[in-house]
Amino acid sequence: MCRFLNKACVDTGSSTSDEWMLCTITQVEETKQILSLIPIWVATFIPSAMIAQINTLFVKQGTTLNRSIGNFNIPSSSLAAFTILTMIITYIIYESFIVKILQKLTKNPRGITLLQRISIGFIIHIVIMIVAWLIEKHRLSVAKKHEVPSSIFILLPQFILMGIAEALLEGAKIEFFYDQAPESMKSLGTSYSLTTTGIGSFLSSFLLSIVSRVTEKNGRRGWILDNLNDSHLDYYYAFLAILNVLNFIFFVIVSKLYVYRAEISNSLEVLETNLTEKKENFKTGKVDYLVPEPLDFEAGSEWPLEMTDDNAVVSST
Repeated sequence: MCRFLNKACVDTGSSTSDEWMLCTITQVEETKQILSLIPIWVATFIPSAMIAQINTLFVKQGTTLNRSIGNFNIPSSSLAAFTILTMIITYIIYESFIVKILQKLTKNPRGITLLQRISIGFIIHIVIMIVAWLIEKHRLSVAKKHEVPSSIFILLPQFILMGIAEALLEGAKIEFFYDQAPESMKSLGTSYSLTTTGIGSFLSSFLLSIVSRVTEKNGRRGWILDNLNDSHLDYYYAFLAILNVLNFIFFVIVSKLYVYRAEISNSLEVLETNLTEKKENFKTGKVDYLVPEPLDFEAGSEWPLEMTDDNAVVSST
């Protein structure tokens, strides 16, 4: 990708060339790496737009429902607390238990790759919109037939699922852009993940505005009106579900094309695990490690290296 940038480090021998016209190989490779993140970055816009639904349409749905518990009325915006609570619980469970299980299965220090973790978040976003569509369809049916609002707690599934999705997606997104950015551009990598939130909010407003205008043409009743009981918010959620499916397909394509930047881990735990595996391979005659200096030993003899910080060198394969 971006191979045309290689020309920037080719010395043409021109007498007019100066330092601004010739780049080092490192500068070119770092630029190519930061540009290769853009397709993944673009793919995260739609999920970020879905997050904006928590404080907009999800909350507005709550105002049309029965919010009373005894003499107390629950603020519809308070349901967002379930999203935050679910996010915290999911993150703790994932990091404490699920990652350890996945490490044993995949031999990956992270359990699964960051892009795989992001993709799971994408899939859950599709499920969220399908669930929101079904719940809104049920809410409209009850409101029109019985003229009695349903309980606000029927919205809990979409708030809880949003928390699960964000625990998997947001953490992996921040870690991915920071980890894959070149060493001299780590702050730019972090900004990639942070800007998606703002872009998602603008995109959410843009989609809402466009859909409202298109569906209200020729005097038709729009999908999104001030009175949700006269609207078709369920159609809008179905539209968002389809949009998420298309975005997921795009994400899968760009993920397949993406080449991971070589990771440099300072984790002693990972280093010890790799060295232990290589020690076992040596004892069984399967020599597939690198050592600092050529040593004279035979496969099957005692392990010649102590596991110290000075002589621990792990193969990149």
